[in-house]
Parts: sequence; C-alpha cells; structure tokens
Amino acid sequence: MKLYKKIFENNKKWVAEKKETDSDYFEHLSKGQNPEILYIGCSDSRVTAEEMTGIKPGQMFVHRNVANLVPNNDNSSAAVVEYAVAHLHVKHIVVCGHYNCGGIKAAMKAEDLGILNPWLRNVRDVYRLHKNELDALTNTEERYKKLVELNVEEQCINIIKMAVLQKHYLEKGFPTVHGWVFDLHSGNLIDLRIDFLKKLDGIREIYDLGLNT
Repeated sequence: MKLYKKIFENNKKWVAEKKETDSDYFEHLSKGQNPEILYIGCSDSRVTAEEMTGIKPGQMFVHRNVANLVPNNDNSSAAVVEYAVAHLHVKHIVVCGHYNCGGIKAAMKAEDLGILNPWLRNVRDVYRLHKNELDALTNTEERYKKLVELNVEEQCINIIKMAVLQKHYLEKGFPTVHGWVFDLHSGNLIDLRIDFLKKLDGIREIYDLGLNT
C-alpha cells in the first residue's frame, strides 16, 4: 500500500523535474507521437523497455504480455502491429525476450495453469517445433535459455506472416524485424541476428500473400 501511495508523490516530482528542464515539455509531449521502433516484450516487472534501452518518450511504441508472444489469433498484439506499421510507420519491430522468463518456465510444467493454458500453449508449440534441438541440450538451464531465444524467433516469424507487414515492406522498404534477448544477470541486450531468409527458406511461398503481384 505504501508503494502505491508513493507513485503519486513520484509523479509530482517527475513533473516538476521535467518542467524545470523544459517548461514546454508536456506541451510538446501532447502533440503526438512519432516512434521509430515497435517493441514487443514480456510483462515481467524486471524488464522495463524504456529504462534498459534509454529510449525517450515518443521514440518507441511498446506492447508487453506474458512471454512476449505474438500469436496468430491474438487480436491485441495484431492490433498493436497494425497500428504501429500502418499508422505510425515504424522503421523497426523488435521482439525482446529475456532469460529467466517465468512464462517460458511455466509453459514447460506438466500442470494445469488455468487461463494461462491456452496462452502458454503457444510456447509449448515452439518447443514442439524445435524438440530435437532442445532435447539435445542436457543442461536444463541451457534448454530454457535456448527456448527463450527460439520463442523470440517464432514470434518474429509470426509478425513477418502478417499482411500489414508484407504490404508496407513492399511499398516502403520497412519495417525491419529484429529478435533480441535481455540478460537479467548482466543487464545486456543481445541481438540474436536472426537470418529470416534462411529460416523461411523453402517455405516462404506459403506465407507470401502475393501482395507484390
């Protein structure tokens, strides 16, 4: 309860500090946004997108959910991507996972997790797609870390499948999709540098919506 009440005190201090630095700060802020980046990350309270990237307000559009998922049938994340690409014209889309992700670990438990079941089934499907690679890792922690990375990769591919992404890229040459992982132990952001052309080699035609014809 004390922390909740302190939020409003912190807000007043923050407003005063911003106005002291720039008296027109909030006037400029209220005029609109023009972010270059769409960031899709995990809801984990330890992983704050703006703080760990040093991004200022207005520079990054942010969507967070459990285990940083972009499922094919999820209207929430789909609406975020649609708005960011078609209306905000972001140049980059980032899916950022993190090691020690509770959602990833929960997905690997053979137990009933209530409403989380259908959501985390998306992570379990990632495991199914990469089962041989993951099962080859005998160290449990290394297997979890690899699943975090593979989950990021699959969510990026889900974004590439979207019509709004394909259409905008064909017309404008952007946005570019990136997969990152945040390491809680070091504080470092890791660019996975995923080669999507290689990952989709041989199956691109089933995801290509023919928007360039």
